[in-house]
Amino acid sequence: MTRSRKIALVCLVSLPVLAGGFALQTRTTRGGAQLLDQVLTFVALRYVDTLDAQVLYEKAARGLVKELQDPYTELFSPKQLEEFSRSTSGRYAGIGMEILPVGGYVTIQKVFVGSPAESRGVQVGDKIVAIDTFNARGFTNLQAQNKLLGPVGTGVSVTFARAGVPQPIKLDFKRAEIHVPAVRYSIMIDDRVGYILLERFSEQTTHDVAQSIKDFKAKGAKGIVIDLRNNPGGILDEAFSMSNLFLPKGKELLSVRGRAEFQKFTASVEPLAPDIPLVVLVDNYSASASEIVAGALQDYDRALVLGTTSYGKGLVQSVYNLDGGYALKITTGKWYTPSGRSIQKERKFNADGQFLEVIPDSMETDSMRKAKPTYKSLVNGRTLYGGGAITPDVYVQPDTLTTVELKLGREIVPKSQQFADVLSEFAESQKGKVKPDFVVTNEWRNDIFNRLAAKGVKLDRATYDAGVGYVDRNVETYVARTAFGDSLVKRHNIKDDNQLIKAVELLRKSATQKDVYAAAALLPVGKPRVAKSTGSK
Repeated sequence: MTRSRKIALVCLVSLPVLAGGFALQTRTTRGGAQLLDQVLTFVALRYVDTLDAQVLYEKAARGLVKELQDPYTELFSPKQLEEFSRSTSGRYAGIGMEILPVGGYVTIQKVFVGSPAESRGVQVGDKIVAIDTFNARGFTNLQAQNKLLGPVGTGVSVTFARAGVPQPIKLDFKRAEIHVPAVRYSIMIDDRVGYILLERFSEQTTHDVAQSIKDFKAKGAKGIVIDLRNNPGGILDEAFSMSNLFLPKGKELLSVRGRAEFQKFTASVEPLAPDIPLVVLVDNYSASASEIVAGALQDYDRALVLGTTSYGKGLVQSVYNLDGGYALKITTGKWYTPSGRSIQKERKFNADGQFLEVIPDSMETDSMRKAKPTYKSLVNGRTLYGGGAITPDVYVQPDTLTTVELKLGREIVPKSQQFADVLSEFAESQKGKVKPDFVVTNEWRNDIFNRLAAKGVKLDRATYDAGVGYVDRNVETYVARTAFGDSLVKRHNIKDDNQLIKAVELLRKSATQKDVYAAAALLPVGKPRVAKSTGSK
């Protein structure tokens, strides 16, 4: 489905005239090239300070890219290209840990299955106090990564501090190729509905989702929720192959329209799960590959899309390798769903890539939706909305904090680092003591209040007691993750997840995908419906 592309850098000024097309080059173009060459020459030779030629040319190239005013077009240095490749592929050479600075030390948030870290017994909550001979106190994530990453097979020594263990734990590792899971976790919500939290579209995505589906089938699942909220996208081919898990061979999944090309991508294999009812969750941070999957499944009436309007990133970027290890990621086309909807939402950016103007789709009114162009789904003829981004079939606002919780949150935010440190320390103190069905008690709340006070976070007690739900949510998250892992976090916070609650309710009522639409009052031709909050407040 993809085509290999290569691009060679050439010096236009030195090329001989080989064809009539070059002979017809306009005076303006020749003058522009000459102007750039002259400016670079005078700056290099006459500027008061001596400049490195390589740096000068790189700055000129970056200036050209910046003038495109496209936040998605970037010139990568060799180091930046390495980081970009690591983030998109989901592969790197290291020891297999997810880390975050907490309490002055980089702290382990997750240990990847099958990694050197897991084999040596590294635990969530461990703090990195040294890497090789370097004291790691005060390290940022980037500083820690620079020390932990390295060629496969090379060694690194890491010293950890662990709650309840008086002496530091020094472990020696051999770096290995780590495959970061695309699925953070997949769990059965009950005996009927499976839930997949998909964080990225990396090389592992289709494999991880397929494995989750097989596990669900073995457990008797009758419906699946795929959570694409906060998923920024990633590898295009993985969006196609993941869609193909649910859509028949031969179906168009996406088309790309560029300056001089039109290309269609189709499902290439028979689907793994052609019939099981699906609900896909999206929000305004679901972008790119997430929107490709949601759009294709929605167009073929294969999944009900629920949540708030997606981000609207429907521009195609191609990466071209350049001399010297550099690469250019440049926008080359636009994506369209099978029904012909453009995913790209019109928006304005400033020179730094920041939004100047964005319509808050999550707060859309009926009149705003009616102003959008409409399309028909390709199987049942349901009304779909264009105009950029993926408009959900059912609007469900995320759960929000109460007024008193917001008040407490505003008092805590200026001391957010101390708050995180207290929660992390408290969670570590509960590890090995709590059961999976733990509940936050008044004793815990008082302990948190006193720990905050000891760190200089002075809160009004009346405000704390009134808005303690804000604290409870965070305590549950930290304790569940530290004591049992990510999957238990979702089991504890599902009561506050209105969108997931609504998705599960629809699937519990449905034996087929058509039943899901009927339960959502969307057949035969529906319009977006705003579901009321069902969260606990």
